[in-house]
Amino acid sequence: MDFNKIPKQFCENVIAGHSEENFVLLMSVGETAHAYALTPQHMKRLVQSLVHQLGEYEKKFGTINAKWVPGIESPLQSKDIKGSGA
Repeated sequence: MDFNKIPKQFCENVIAGHSEENFVLLMSVGETAHAYALTPQHMKRLVQSLVHQLGEYEKKFGTINAKWVPGIESPLQSKDIKGSGA
């Protein structure tokens, strides 16, 4: 598969949750969202892959300054946008 030929969208938000049996990632683009369910093993490998990719990126381009704060709600919610119907 040639990843350069796959259409790409800018993901604005990712929300993750879990149960005992699976993890769910919800990825949103505008008012469209897709949810993906992963086994715990797949989630662990995804996290490992992402950590590796971030490390490679920072080796090439420098440290990314970002802070993750759990529970912070986005300042822009779809319910706040006129005509969203939410």
